[in-house]
Amino acid sequence: MNNQRPPRGRHRLKRIDIIHEDRDLLVICKEPGLLTMSYHRDQDATVERMLTSYLRKGNSRSRVRAHTVHRLDRDTSGLLVVAKNAAIQQTLKDNWKSVKKRYTAVIHGQLDEKTGTFSSFLTENSKMVVHSTDNERQGKWAETRYRVIKETQRFSLVDVNLLTGRKNQIRVHFAEAGHPVAGDHKYGKKGDRTKRMALHARYLAFPHPFNGKPMEFESPVPDVILNLVGGVGT
Repeated sequence: MNNQRPPRGRHRLKRIDIIHEDRDLLVICKEPGLLTMSYHRDQDATVERMLTSYLRKGNSRSRVRAHTVHRLDRDTSGLLVVAKNAAIQQTLKDNWKSVKKRYTAVIHGQLDEKTGTFSSFLTENSKMVVHSTDNERQGKWAETRYRVIKETQRFSLVDVNLLTGRKNQIRVHFAEAGHPVAGDHKYGKKGDRTKRMALHARYLAFPHPFNGKPMEFESPVPDVILNLVGGVGT
């Protein structure tokens, strides 16, 4: 667990930090409350729209745009990779299984097993609620590996290794185990007054889609999450 200061030299947009940029892609860290993208024709701010505006540099006639590679839930903060063109987007998607993704979460209560893996087929109902199913044809296989870092009377801080990338996967697996993510008002406990959802996409590692160079990024876990367990010693 690394709560180091953010690296210097990043470009700051409203609610987005650009950690890395080259001719092919951007790696950014988004704040909670911001959608990655939207399928609707609304004008709400999204990561995709904000980065498209950034890439166009004020040129309304430009056809340059940001291409979403993967998503984070609206209320999850952390690292995202965004391609600058469709070819790089497709290359990243085609090789996404090789990407290493680690999250930090604070969950309610204490797990009996301090390390383990949740696995199930996940499906989504008509109310857009994701849940596990025994029907292999209905669901998509999901695996979430975890390790407990610290426990308090109310909460546990966990390191999460996302082995697959299904919608709401981490939130659903912990909720179904009886230990929902703190601040998760969709899958969590009623009356949870945590200020924000305590889930942060902390780490990404992948080969560069153009030259194959290893790329590795880590985003410090926000203090508002760590403070739920009294912080983490160095």
